[in-house]
Order: sequence, then C-alpha cells, then structure tokens
Amino acid sequence: MAASDRTSPNQAASPQGDPGLVRVLVVSSVRLFQEAFAALLGRQCGIAVVGAASPPQASQVADQVRPDIVLFDASRQGNLDYAKQLADQHSGAKVVAFGVAEPDADVVTLAAAGISGYVRNDTAADDVAAVLISTMRGELLCSPRAAATLCHQVALLSRTARADTSAVSLSKRELQIAGLIDRGLSNKEIARRLGIQAATVKNHVHNILDKLKVHRRGEAVACLRKVPQERIADTGTLND
Repeated sequence: MAASDRTSPNQAASPQGDPGLVRVLVVSSVRLFQEAFAALLGRQCGIAVVGAASPPQASQVADQVRPDIVLFDASRQGNLDYAKQLADQHSGAKVVAFGVAEPDADVVTLAAAGISGYVRNDTAADDVAAVLISTMRGELLCSPRAAATLCHQVALLSRTARADTSAVSLSKRELQIAGLIDRGLSNKEIARRLGIQAATVKNHVHNILDKLKVHRRGEAVACLRKVPQERIADTGTLND
C-alpha cells in the first residue's frame, strides 16, 4: 500500500507558536510506520505530530507544516538522499532517523548526512519520545560504542584536515564505488547496482581503504568527501 502525504485535521490544528510543543513530521514510504509513530507520539505530552509524508514528498510537506523534528525512515534503500535534502533545505528542523542498526559505518554516514539523532532498531516504544526531546536540546542519545566511533571520526578528520585527498589516485571504478558507499550501499547492493561480482566490489573497497590509508568504510567516506564531485564517475557501466 502506498504511503500517504497528509496532515490530519487534528494535526494541522496544532498550535504553530506553542513553545512547549515539539512539532514532528513522520516520513516513511510505509503507511503502517507513519500511522504507528503518529499514534505512539500522539500520546506523549509535549509532542504534536503535525503530518506524515513519503520520502519524495517530505520536503514539500515540511514547507507546509514547519516541523521542529522530521522523524525519518532510514531503513529503506535510497532514503538517505532525501534525508540529506531535508537537512540541507530545512535548517530550522532537526532530522532524526529511525530504523538504524547502529554499526559504525551507519553512525558516521548519518552524521555526515546532517542527521541530528537516531532511533535504534531495539529502542523501546516509550523511549522514542526521549530521543526526540534530547535532540531538541541539542543532545545525542547513543551507545558508548557509537560515541567512541564519532570521537574517532573527529580525530581522523583533524589528522587529515591538511591532507590533499584530491591527490589520491583512484580509478574510475573505485571513484564510482566510493560514491555508492557514500550513499550507504553494502558490497552486495553495489554489486547488484553495477552488475559485477560482490568479490570484485570487495577488492575495490580494499584498494580504496589501502590508498586512503584508513581501515573502515566510514573513514573512507569522510576522506572522499574532500574529493571534488566532478571526479566522481557516473553510475553507468565501466570496465573493471
């Protein structure tokens, strides 16, 4: 069933200027998720769900309802691009992702995309509101491991701030795969996208990490963000 892009009469009536209310827009391509979060958060004091939208329509709906927080479904492939767009175009709203497994690479990718917080897959229903309230205070509720990952990433960026990443010699295929890594795709997903073997993708990723002198995909993503976009190859078929 297709997701709806809507604001209910009760949601639309939520006071725009009430400083005591956190206004939330729920974004997912799954209508069940939209309605479940609306029902869950609607019972929480101090939170008003002002609308729901599918990812392609999220920016347009956000213009209409002006949320404080966009609760975004990060579990679906390709949604991260829409989340980046929201974070870039709606600086007054904080984007909080849900459906996050919290591996190191995901945490770094979400932070690089401008996500202000996230709801882990194992978060209890009653704790979702706490994540949103903490995000509004400028705080990040995360595991100690995630905090360590982000601190490590900041240290890495500090060490490489003066490095000329653009001088790293990556092949067209490596740049192509790097762009797909930046979009959050796994090796198997990249292989399907490019029509090559997963083992071939794994070899390219190993070469990318070796050339950039890093050990993790998240670290490679951070380094490659320094590379001018015109150097990133198209996603068309290339010879390996």
